[in-house]
This record gives sequence, structure tokens and C-alpha cells, in this order.
Amino acid sequence: MTTNDETAGPAWVPEACTLPTPQRPLRLAEFDDLFATALRGQQRPAPTRLRWQLDPTAEATARELTGRESACCSFFTFTFVRAGGDGVELEVQVPAGHVGVLDALAARAAAGMAA
Repeated sequence: MTTNDETAGPAWVPEACTLPTPQRPLRLAEFDDLFATALRGQQRPAPTRLRWQLDPTAEATARELTGRESACCSFFTFTFVRAGGDGVELEVQVPAGHVGVLDALAARAAAGMAA
């Protein structure tokens, strides 16, 4: 996708995404809400991998959202890991050819935490 028309979705959404174009802004808003309300930290252990620390009360919401995202963007791998205490970590991984998508997602997540 080469357009930056928000009705079509951001320019970084790859052609491999099968989510219908009208639904893309809604999905993006769901991720933005997760970032703003539940994201407690973010690390980038590798160029193809992100690690998010989530509020444990948002685990069910995050699992449901990432499940739907995996269905339309099969290049994503989302793995939930129990962290110390009651923490939840979400590992997000992509193949090397989709690092740009992960970069954009990391930037959105950082902006959401800062808001």
C-alpha cells in the first residue's frame, strides 16, 4: 500500500494485510486504545521483535485483538508470556521483510504510552 489516506489506512500497512480497507482505521484505533490504556513498557530486543509489558487486566482484550490481527496479517506472531508477579508480556515478531510495519507499530505504541 502506498497511500497515506487515513480512510484507506496508513502507508505502512502492507499488501499482505487482508483486513478490508474500511475496517483498517477501526483496527488501528483498537491498538491505539490498548497502547493508551494498558501498555506499561516497550522494548525492542531485535529488529524483528517487540516486547510489550501490559497491564494484566487487559490480557483478554489483547489476546482477542491480536488473534483477529493474526487472522488478517499472517506475518505477525504474537506470543503472551507471564512475567514476574502478575505481569503480562506480549512478544510481537515479524519476518525481516516486514520490519517497517513493526517500526511503525512501535512508534504508535510509544506515542500511545506518552499520551
